[in-house]
Amino acid sequence: MSFYSDASSEESDELQSLGWYHYDLSRHAAEALLLSNGTDGSYLLRSSKEGPGCFALSVRAKNSVKHFHVTRRDGSYAFGFNQFSTLQDFVNHFANQPLLGSDAGTLMVLKCPYPWRVEEPSIYESVRVHTAIQTGRTETDLVANAPSLGTKEGYLVKQGAVVKSWKQRWFTLNRYELKYFKDKECDEPIRTLDLRFCSAVQFDYSQDRINCFWSVSFFLQLMMMMVMMSAEHRYIRISCFCLCDESDCNSADLSYKIRTDRDNRQR
Repeated sequence: MSFYSDASSEESDELQSLGWYHYDLSRHAAEALLLSNGTDGSYLLRSSKEGPGCFALSVRAKNSVKHFHVTRRDGSYAFGFNQFSTLQDFVNHFANQPLLGSDAGTLMVLKCPYPWRVEEPSIYESVRVHTAIQTGRTETDLVANAPSLGTKEGYLVKQGAVVKSWKQRWFTLNRYELKYFKDKECDEPIRTLDLRFCSAVQFDYSQDRINCFWSVSFFLQLMMMMVMMSAEHRYIRISCFCLCDESDCNSADLSYKIRTDRDNRQR
């Protein structure tokens, strides 16, 4: 475990007393942990890469994980619309199971913190077979790889494929699977799209609606619209992240191409 270098020992000791503060746990690891072992409403606090005094609250909301800013300054904590003068006030707020609403329209109750320390049984398997499938490979051939979870969910307004009318649909994004449902309560998706077969994600200014973007694959072109431009940018950014992760291209280059095309269209 580690802390930011300029954090005082008093502040470090204060955070160590919080059993659900996960120190330098990454965003990816937080999502994997909450999705695999948490439940709806599970949450944890972790350090943020944005700088000293910046933290992230990761919350499981059904099949996705939301991340919220928490900041600390002079011993007080700011979260959402509230300011807490002490860590104890901050913790007491969570003890009352606060209700959060994200800008995507998702409501979530913070039910239970996910502990940093979990009891584990001391059980190990015995190796019975141990051989090499290939020979002659070296350390340079050993490349660590894991797909991004990239979870997100919320309502989008989608244009019909045949009848070009617009209808609101509930969308979920988990790893490379983009699903959309008739509404939030439906269990079976209308369609599941594999973003690994997606060739482009693009802003669109040709429609008579604002904040439109489309996704193109070998099978279909999907036109969608967000109510807020900030939400539109997040969907495009996370879709591009999935595309870049699959094709090993540079995400900064792809973001630049999309941004340049958007600026050209605006001109």
